[in-house]
Amino acid sequence: MLNVGIDIGGTKIAGGVVAADGRILERVRVATPTDTGALARAVAEMVELLAARHEVHGVGVAAAGFIDRSRSVMLHAPNIDWQNEPLRAQFEALIGRPVTLENDANAAGWGEFRFGAGRGTTDMVMVTLGTGVGGAVITDGQLVIGANGSAAELGHVRFVRGGRPCGCGQSGCLEQYASGRALQRELADIAASDDIGTRLAAHRGADGIVHGPHLALLLAEGDAGALEAVRRVATALGEACGAFQAVLDPELYVIGGGVADLGEVLLEPTRIAYETALPGFGDRPTARFVTATLGNDAGLVGVADLAGLRSV
Repeated sequence: MLNVGIDIGGTKIAGGVVAADGRILERVRVATPTDTGALARAVAEMVELLAARHEVHGVGVAAAGFIDRSRSVMLHAPNIDWQNEPLRAQFEALIGRPVTLENDANAAGWGEFRFGAGRGTTDMVMVTLGTGVGGAVITDGQLVIGANGSAAELGHVRFVRGGRPCGCGQSGCLEQYASGRALQRELADIAASDDIGTRLAAHRGADGIVHGPHLALLLAEGDAGALEAVRRVATALGEACGAFQAVLDPELYVIGGGVADLGEVLLEPTRIAYETALPGFGDRPTARFVTATLGNDAGLVGVADLAGLRSV
């Protein structure tokens, strides 16, 4: 059984035909139109192109934002002008097929659960560390969406009372302390110091940012400033996961997003902070921490699989 998955991002739309075992048989990709009408047509054209070449069973669309419990209406989207938008009906009218609509982080988490780092587990939490922090929760093999459809917004759990302002309208949210943007803030703060920030300062680009390749080089060399910046972000992540454990009790945390490319440099201090924050540590089982394996394909694969399951 083949399904089409479409993952709508702020800059690109990725689509593909996905087999029942999670393999992507064909891919397409286009830039994300700024006009919402043109965006919907671009999605429909991608599905039409793929369905003409393959016998397609279901169609799934993943996008960032708050989706209602019926998975029909996009209540709010951070990067696209959708507010109380009956998105599923719009896509179905253009595509001429039933469409499964899902939050992009949920779709990515489901993809990892079914075909990636979480395969074989029953209870898993995925935390994606990109510009912000996304999340997905799988409990007893089921994706948790909540009473109103907006569960697992882990990046917007208040982490510091009276902390840094967040784009969601609150302050002190986890994503202000454990994200790609937070890592850049820590790197900048350390680079401005007189002690361990010297080499970081020397590796800043013209925009004042220490970019990925330079950060990777410094980490490989054991630079104290680079390691300290990662440790700060990892500590925030681990402490938050200790709190999540008290509520969700997963067996596995899958860490995804661009920051997860740091691998064990990120995971080791995350585990330490998690154990420090875990209620009853030493007298209860602990969760494992791994990095995601599907990369940018997770959302596409996950929403295609959800489409297949929900259209049965």
